[in-house]
Amino acid sequence: MYVSTRNSGGELDLDLLDSIHINRSALERRAATLPKRRAVKQDWQVAWMLQALRCIDLTTLAGDDTRGRVVRLAQKAIRPVRGDLLSALDLDVDTIHCASVCVYHNMVPAVAAALEGSPVGTCAVSTGFPAGHIPHEFKLEQIEASVAAGASEIDIVVSRETVLRGDWQALYDEVRDFRTSCGDAHLKTILATGELASLKQVAQASHVCMLAGADFIKTSTGKESVNATLPVGLAMVRAIRDYHQRTGQKVGFKPAGGISTAKEAVVWLALMKEELGDEWMQPDLFRIGASSLLADIERQLEFHLSGHYSAANRHPMA
Repeated sequence: MYVSTRNSGGELDLDLLDSIHINRSALERRAATLPKRRAVKQDWQVAWMLQALRCIDLTTLAGDDTRGRVVRLAQKAIRPVRGDLLSALDLDVDTIHCASVCVYHNMVPAVAAALEGSPVGTCAVSTGFPAGHIPHEFKLEQIEASVAAGASEIDIVVSRETVLRGDWQALYDEVRDFRTSCGDAHLKTILATGELASLKQVAQASHVCMLAGADFIKTSTGKESVNATLPVGLAMVRAIRDYHQRTGQKVGFKPAGGISTAKEAVVWLALMKEELGDEWMQPDLFRIGASSLLADIERQLEFHLSGHYSAANRHPMA
């Protein structure tokens, strides 16, 4: 599995948070240029799609998930593209795989067992996902139980109330506790940006979570009415860039929710390249939370080879 340098965090800096200002119109204009300026074609397009595939946290968070379904998903994450397509592209099947499989806690043992010995990580959503409305001690117990069951990565949700009230000390203390409970597992903090009031709050919450020790900051649970958007992503990656410049520590970024096509995934990769550089295009610092995205990438790869779009049933998700 991918292992990145841990973010040790730092002391909460309220003066830094007060100094944050966001020019929303400028940010939105910048975000609007990305899909227009990064048009990759032919073999370059294939390379970018395969890189996006390697950054996928293949996710199922449905009420009707079964052990059989998540095991098939794990197998798909290990071998995400049909062998004949990879052979035609002259690629080694062992080099192409997703970053992790993301599930609810009760599915962690099945996923961890199915992924054992593979380079794919086991990720669990936690802390009362998606709303986060459970007691703090229960949140810590959830994290610890998932790590004990085999999760190498934990996606937690923050208490949105603390962000909306601007209670940065409470948010910092909460995430710091989550980091401690994670132990050796990597911590991804979900801001649920669609439920926050402004891009300034998004940027402030991003800084607080990084100072508290988050290894990744993530846009959304995928359950909000508005999930990952480019302006929000731009605000968050610029917070990551500022944090790195001030501390020398690297924090990853994960957009999630609504990213379902290869074209969209390439735009998010372009955002990382232009704002943070090539290092942040790698799975140890960039993830995409998705389910249907993988099927579209596989379909686009077949189109590249054959010139025809195949039926969806030729690219089963699991």
